[in-house]
Amino acid sequence: MNRTRMLAVASVAFVLSVVVTFLTYRMLRDRLQPPEEMTTVVTATQKVTLGNRLTAADLRVSPWPKTVKLEGSFQDPKQLIGRGVIVSMLPNEAILEAKLASKEAGAGLTTTIPDGMRAVAIKVNDVIGVAGFVVPNTHVDVILSGTLGNEQVSKIILENVLVLAAGQNVEQDANGKPMQVSVITMLVTPEDAQKLALAGGEGRLQLALRNPLDGDKNNPQLVGRMALYSGTLVSQPLILPVAGTTGTTASAKGHGNGPVRRRTSPRPVAVARAVPPIKPEPRILEVQLIQGTTSQILKFVEKPVFVR
Repeated sequence: MNRTRMLAVASVAFVLSVVVTFLTYRMLRDRLQPPEEMTTVVTATQKVTLGNRLTAADLRVSPWPKTVKLEGSFQDPKQLIGRGVIVSMLPNEAILEAKLASKEAGAGLTTTIPDGMRAVAIKVNDVIGVAGFVVPNTHVDVILSGTLGNEQVSKIILENVLVLAAGQNVEQDANGKPMQVSVITMLVTPEDAQKLALAGGEGRLQLALRNPLDGDKNNPQLVGRMALYSGTLVSQPLILPVAGTTGTTASAKGHGNGPVRRRTSPRPVAVARAVPPIKPEPRILEVQLIQGTTSQILKFVEKPVFVR
């Protein structure tokens, strides 16, 4: 009886060992055996930045599973030499047709401009460029400040505009550091390009940095200088006594001389303080005069207007 039981246990153990061995063999075979069919694609040997032109040193052929289709890939590096890059690529990244400019487009900033759009540059300083934080691939609003009639006004004329380049840089700093540049290039429609060209000679431009996730356009209303002083001026009354004001009280007994009249305290009268006229400080207007290759800044003092 014991011998029969031992044979049964041994048989079950043998069958289990065979099953485990077979499963382990299949698992290791699938992992160690390379794919049955392989192909090749062209990849980048190093980081390729936007606007650059591909060279032979930037390209190499790498193996790629044939079952994983890669639309727009290339197998011959000679097809890519001289093509402009419109999307930055990392090392070992497959080079696709969608990341390259057309064969006749060349390289540089022009390859990044989509059909129907325009690149317009404006002159900036530390204030207009938001302390150097207006860098490529950020979004800004364009604010125009000038004179409308006799009133100083300000208006956001363009919203959510993409910055293509800061100076000659077409990519952000790797650490997100600000860039001190004098020119900002923005991507706009032809109509907005006309607005920027007109606004440059109409008043002063300033940029407002936006959150890249905030794409709403609110079209805020025009703001005038008087809106800054929309509060009400309130003066406190000055309390002054009026001389010679008397009154009578109830009669009281004296020393046999009849009723006595008592002098009451003067009644206060409210007199408003005189409000001095508001004299705004004169504004200095700056005009840039360009004559040939020379440029100079002329300053004019605006005649003050007294408000009473």
